[in-house]
Amino acid sequence: MHEIAKDKMKALLKYEQMALLLSLIGLCIISTIISPVFLSVNNLMNVLRTASLTAICAMGYMFVILLGEMDLSVGSMQAVVGIVSVMILNFTKNVPAALLGGIITGAVLGCINGLLVTKAGINSLIASLGTMAILRGSAYIITNGISIQANIPRFEILGTGYVGPFPIPFLIAVVIFAALYFVLNKTVFGRNIYAVGGNNSAARLCGINVGRIKMAAYIIVGVLTALSGYILACRLNSAQPNAGDGFEFQVISAVVLGGVSLSGGKGNLTGAVIGVLILSVLSNVLVLAGVSSFYQEVSRGIVILLAVYIDSRNKRMAEKKILMGKK
Repeated sequence: MHEIAKDKMKALLKYEQMALLLSLIGLCIISTIISPVFLSVNNLMNVLRTASLTAICAMGYMFVILLGEMDLSVGSMQAVVGIVSVMILNFTKNVPAALLGGIITGAVLGCINGLLVTKAGINSLIASLGTMAILRGSAYIITNGISIQANIPRFEILGTGYVGPFPIPFLIAVVIFAALYFVLNKTVFGRNIYAVGGNNSAARLCGINVGRIKMAAYIIVGVLTALSGYILACRLNSAQPNAGDGFEFQVISAVVLGGVSLSGGKGNLTGAVIGVLILSVLSNVLVLAGVSSFYQEVSRGIVILLAVYIDSRNKRMAEKKILMGKK
């Protein structure tokens, strides 16, 4: 009976992915009708570039949500990493050093979030809310509220450059997707992520080091948030203390819209990426249609509520499927 329920869950996940993909295609068709500019090569490449920054972070964030945890600090982390990277760049005149410094900063901040959750026993929502405020405040204190300009011209290439017709951030996102897809689906660590998210206590009884798994997940999201923050600084050719403002809600809504359950244990990388693309296309077409930024904020709020509703509905459907499988 358990196998029957498991097969039904897989079928449900495939159905959800197909529904998401059709929604994305439908949104693209509507966008083309609203503005023919949408299908221009330049616009599509801009959509991919913007979506890639969100996707890089969202793919790491998915690990945390799969565990049933949260991290509200990713937007503030983006700003701090950008500031640290540009400061290192201006001091050393060395681009790789700036990148390495940014990545290490993200890993350390992710580790701190992980320690607050696993060692201090603080609820992840509260812990990350605190670090979000600390990091954002630190960004303004370090910069005095003023952006820091990068002094090395080639610094911006990673954020604005192309390889052939494709933006560099998009290609980076593709590589990360391939690596994380392998980790989630082909490794013991990936299976442990789903096991811990599905049933924390049962996973512990099976000998899984739950604290270590959660620490690893927070470090992963820290590193990938750092990478997206670094690329954003490259794109702006500067570090902005207000960079990533509201970014955490964009990432959460994209991941949940992509079918990743807030309660943990359910979801996949493909769905999360499709969720990112849906939000990016929606944002792009609103800009092309000349919709006020105020209304764009309203639309984002609606999408977040929709994503949470879909998550709760999917959870009820999954529970119903399992109960039917047991009968």
